[in-house]
Amino acid sequence: MSVFPVTSEKGLEMLSSLPAFYEIFREVRIINQIEGAELDDVFQSVDDVLNQVFIDTASWGLARWEFELGIPTNLSKPLEQRRSVVLSKRRGYGTVTVGLVKNVAEAYANGEVSVTEDNANYLVIIKFISTHGIPENLADIQNALRDLIPAHLAISYEFNYFIWNELDALSKSWDQTDAFGFTWDQWDIYS
Repeated sequence: MSVFPVTSEKGLEMLSSLPAFYEIFREVRIINQIEGAELDDVFQSVDDVLNQVFIDTASWGLARWEFELGIPTNLSKPLEQRRSVVLSKRRGYGTVTVGLVKNVAEAYANGEVSVTEDNANYLVIIKFISTHGIPENLADIQNALRDLIPAHLAISYEFNYFIWNELDALSKSWDQTDAFGFTWDQWDIYS
């Protein structure tokens, strides 16, 4: 008698709940495999739908989040960038404070940001601290912060670049630094 393999996770679970002497019957194993595979698909679909409820795990459900928040859907953007737009829009409700501006900017920048108010000059300064160079989705950050910060305040962005002192701190010879194969622009954002 040949033993029919049960590979389905739910099929194995159902088979283990039956009395042990049923495990030798080919028909029982076939039924458990087929029904188990269907249950595996159902549970996977339920998990996928549940993932769409949370912004951090949403994929095809991001379009619904974007619709609810009035964000135009751009399917050409990577999921992480679309998620950061949705997250910042959700975070951006309420009274505008330095903490709120920082929270929204960090949702996009995926790193630490400092926010400074220059009240005398009606200016808000956003400085990207933990990342080098200009963030990929700077336009999204600028749009979100422009929507959030009152119109009478100007916004200034400051970026962090790799400087000569940091290069000197690497204690590498010119041949060793040349071996990295970086262009000048790549050195600017080296971290």
